[in-house]
Amino acid sequence: MADEPTGSPQDQPRESDHNHGHDHDSDHDQNPERALGFRESEAVQLSVSEMDCPSCAGKVENSVQKLDGIEDIDPQVTTGTLTVTYDGSQTSADAIAERVEKAGYSVDTDSSEDTVTFTVPEMDCPSCAGKVENSLDKLDGVTYDTRPTAGNVVVTYDSSSHSINEIVDAIEAAGYEITDSSAETGVGSDDEPTDERESVWTSSRAIKTWISGGFVALGLLFEFLITSQNARLATVVGRELFVADILFLVGIGIAGQVIFRNGYYSLLNRNLDIDLLMSIAIGGAVTAGLAFGQSLYFEAATLAFLFSVSELLERYSMDRARNSLQELMDLSPDEAMVKRDGEEITVPVEEVSVGEIVIVRPGEKIPLDGDVCEGESAVNQAPITGESIPVDKTAGDEVFAGSINEEGYLEVEVTSESGDNTLSRIVEMVEDAQANKTEREQFVDRFSAYYTPVVVMFGVLVALVPPLVFGGSWVTYIVYGLTLLVLACPCAFVISTPVSVVSGITSAAKNGVLIKGGNYLEAMGEVDAIAMDKTGTITKGELTVTDVIPLNDNTEKDVLRCARGLESRSEHPIGEAIIDRAVDQNVGDRDVSDFESLTGKGVRADLDGTTHYAGKPGFFDELGFDLGHVHATTDGGVVTQKTQQICEKNRCLDLLDGVVPDLQAEGKTVVLVGTEDELEGIIAVADEVRPAAKRTIERLHDLGIEQIIMLTGDNERTARAIATEVGIDEYRAELLPDEKVKAIQELNEQYNGVAMVGDGVNDAPALATATVGVAMGAAGTDTALETADIALMADDLTKLPYLYELSHDANSVIRQNIWSSLAAKSLLALGVPFGFVPVWAAVLIGDAGMTTAVTGNAIRLSRISPKELLDQSD
Repeated sequence: MADEPTGSPQDQPRESDHNHGHDHDSDHDQNPERALGFRESEAVQLSVSEMDCPSCAGKVENSVQKLDGIEDIDPQVTTGTLTVTYDGSQTSADAIAERVEKAGYSVDTDSSEDTVTFTVPEMDCPSCAGKVENSLDKLDGVTYDTRPTAGNVVVTYDSSSHSINEIVDAIEAAGYEITDSSAETGVGSDDEPTDERESVWTSSRAIKTWISGGFVALGLLFEFLITSQNARLATVVGRELFVADILFLVGIGIAGQVIFRNGYYSLLNRNLDIDLLMSIAIGGAVTAGLAFGQSLYFEAATLAFLFSVSELLERYSMDRARNSLQELMDLSPDEAMVKRDGEEITVPVEEVSVGEIVIVRPGEKIPLDGDVCEGESAVNQAPITGESIPVDKTAGDEVFAGSINEEGYLEVEVTSESGDNTLSRIVEMVEDAQANKTEREQFVDRFSAYYTPVVVMFGVLVALVPPLVFGGSWVTYIVYGLTLLVLACPCAFVISTPVSVVSGITSAAKNGVLIKGGNYLEAMGEVDAIAMDKTGTITKGELTVTDVIPLNDNTEKDVLRCARGLESRSEHPIGEAIIDRAVDQNVGDRDVSDFESLTGKGVRADLDGTTHYAGKPGFFDELGFDLGHVHATTDGGVVTQKTQQICEKNRCLDLLDGVVPDLQAEGKTVVLVGTEDELEGIIAVADEVRPAAKRTIERLHDLGIEQIIMLTGDNERTARAIATEVGIDEYRAELLPDEKVKAIQELNEQYNGVAMVGDGVNDAPALATATVGVAMGAAGTDTALETADIALMADDLTKLPYLYELSHDANSVIRQNIWSSLAAKSLLALGVPFGFVPVWAAVLIGDAGMTTAVTGNAIRLSRISPKELLDQSD
């Protein structure tokens, strides 16, 4: 990624400048929208799969922008799509596609390819996903992404070769019910989205489990307590069946119905999973009881009941993990109040078009991204950016879907449709992140592929070898073999990593940190060094006046009044900072005439008829002023700390050798103000350091970051001053973008992983080169969301320690889950041949216990909060 993207979507006209998209009756000849200047616009979405980086997107944008009538360009690198809004009277979709190809990228023309996301809630473990995958493999040309931690299956298929019903049939052929489906590219679903899922504990399987447990309990009563009543009831294949046996068999039939059904689908789809293994174990116990005349019905019934309980526990644990993502999805309201034809009507958010006005009353959630066009209020943006304090919003300010209007009345002009707003993109990226397997997860998958066959073979040997070779009891060793079959499925082991990743990623999203993959979550927790951009990251990225030093009997307000007049016609950021300070101090303006900008020096103008200057110290030296002997004064008013330190009345100052170098050593830019005859004062301007920057750096060091480096294009003196102030270990100044990339490469060689923190646009090459790229202030910024591996949604540096701690803890949780589940399974398996592990222990500890334990351990990640971390550093 050598080039920096240009022409970002934010630089293009907003879609609010376009047609609202409503249908109007033919008698409305005087279209009010046209009367207001709205143009008829068209939009086309092109699939450009080769456009997979921001620099690629920049080339495509630059090429398409050469066409007349282009109004908005929105490249989505992560999905490989390009959406262009254009004036249909000036250009066409074909012309746009041609310009894309001239940029060197082919446009995918297969419009029959569709993608649909199916909700399959019962697919909650890797073995379940394996059955679905094996079933979908039977359809040619179909690609899929199973996400058991989310309960979703994303399927891409050629609609000219397959129908959506074929996809549904294939998933259901694996034994799983589809509760909802949503098309991502043009395919609808006849299914209505389901409401809140039924409770695990009142589901049909739960009811069957409790009934089965009742029969097993009655069987135990007759078998061990009231044995005198345990009469013989029947004879089957020459074997006597007693009351307890019948009760156990009924319990097996009720609880085993679902088990055998799922086992059948596993066999059908050639998937050696827990359902098939349990079916074999239960069926084997019943068969062995009939064959050897010794009752194994108790073992079989216990197995069926306890496994059903374990499945309910696993489902409950998985639902808890999924709830965090569902909470994100539920942030945005389903309906919006819209102003249409002079009326206020409530409509589903999907029916609201870009450019329409929505009304948000106090206490309501903002339904869609937009700009405030009327009203003012404090808006709680915590659901999107993680900011704890509501942000004041007035006309022209941007608001996000899912944020909460705290107190005032707002009218918001919609800038993004419901499926394309910031919250929707966050949810989509969080969902996509689940499909991005970490290195540990890939290791677990490879290991589990060998684990199950090995343990199954071990179980067969344990069941057959001792009776055949050593004359052991067939019944005893068959039970041992069946117990090993129960332990052969590595569900808890396999689920240990993805459930931790999902918990960490969704917890981060709720705190305003978007992590775009489990591999980035892992990598961030293992970096030894963090490189930071200065402007906009360590500093606020906005110039402010830090010091005003009045000279020669002038007051602070005198200096600001003259400076405001001189800078009122300047467009330089320093001038804007001076004017802002004057406005804050209620300093009046002056009558300005004969303004002149002196390039590289400063400005001159007549203020109320008197010529004044503002500029660099060297400029005033050229004008003939003796800068070595200047009297500082103060009016006794509120002045800055620097003014208090050096401004004693009638004190003779040496500006060139004293005051100016001292200010510049602090990273400040110095501006002198005066007339042709007198110096009136000094104004120092700087890009202010973020208040929490020093505390953030300290906390990162406390958490174990070895080295923190600042990379900046600013001068050496400013870089040194900022680094010293906030406690940066190392700084590199006067770097061009390509030199920042080189610096990151050197740091990567020096340290075991380097994270780069920047604004996500200007620092795109460095972000891409680092082990992990972290973008600041990405909320509502498409380019930053697309560029970085991790995005801090708010412009809040304090989220960085939280991110590192979360990632570090996630790595610890993943390691704990992997090794504890593997150790538990291994110890139980080794103990089985010696009679130390009964069937119930294999089910409750090896399966249900470990699955519940690893899920509960993963959910602990949601307890980490940014506020608590910073409080610890106070």
